[in-house]
Amino acid sequence: MFKQALPLCLCILLSACDLIDYHPYDGRLTISERNINEQNIPLIEAATKDKDTIRFVLMGDTQRSYDETNDFVKHINRKKDSIDFIIHGGDYTEFGMKKEYEWAVDILSKLDIPYVGLIGNHDIIGNGDQVYEKLFGNENFSFIARDVKFVCLNTNAIEYDYSHPVPDFGFLKEELEDSTRQYSRTVVAMHARPGSDQFDNNIKDVFQLYIRQFPSLMFCLNAHNHQLQMDDLFDDGIIYYGCSNIAKRNYILFTLTPDSYTYEVIDF
Repeated sequence: MFKQALPLCLCILLSACDLIDYHPYDGRLTISERNINEQNIPLIEAATKDKDTIRFVLMGDTQRSYDETNDFVKHINRKKDSIDFIIHGGDYTEFGMKKEYEWAVDILSKLDIPYVGLIGNHDIIGNGDQVYEKLFGNENFSFIARDVKFVCLNTNAIEYDYSHPVPDFGFLKEELEDSTRQYSRTVVAMHARPGSDQFDNNIKDVFQLYIRQFPSLMFCLNAHNHQLQMDDLFDDGIIYYGCSNIAKRNYILFTLTPDSYTYEVIDF
């Protein structure tokens, strides 16, 4: 399996134990957080179960932007009564290092609103995907907020040199066939969207056809490109909404009603 290697200069620096005590393949966590998605999904589902209107935030790409992420947390906590949950679109780290994960998660743990986190391409470097699994859980997961199923995917195919099922159609098939949970609408979230450098663009059309099988696919979400984007990528009416990196100090706020949805870009 191929995954992007750390830059040589960084490896040399990190190998000098008298300079810095971070090892690029150290996966021994020193913080208590584990299985963040598994813990927060029940909170999201319970809080939104009986609501007519749901409001959630899409943000992402917090790597190296610790001050901005901290300001985001403070800003969101002041609005905690009007927002139900947050989706982090991935890239907590620049080099997939355990310490980077811990710095980011320590800040995000101060949120008064539950959040779920997707995996980004930078989060996979080295053994970063193993650290992600310890902190957040499975790279593909789903949850239901009221009547809307959120299908969250790892789409960072190039990091595995296409040797890993990314996106995982087996997972998508299971989600499509799952009749144990009731929902009537769908949102698909990912880090890298079709057409980006990370996506397996050999199968992007098949991917779009596949996800359109979900009941009433409303729209798709992505991070990765570090800029606000609202595009009908396949000219089929399904809009892909991309958020900026957190360094730009904004995020997208979605409001879902029983019949429709709206969005707005919020600066902080």
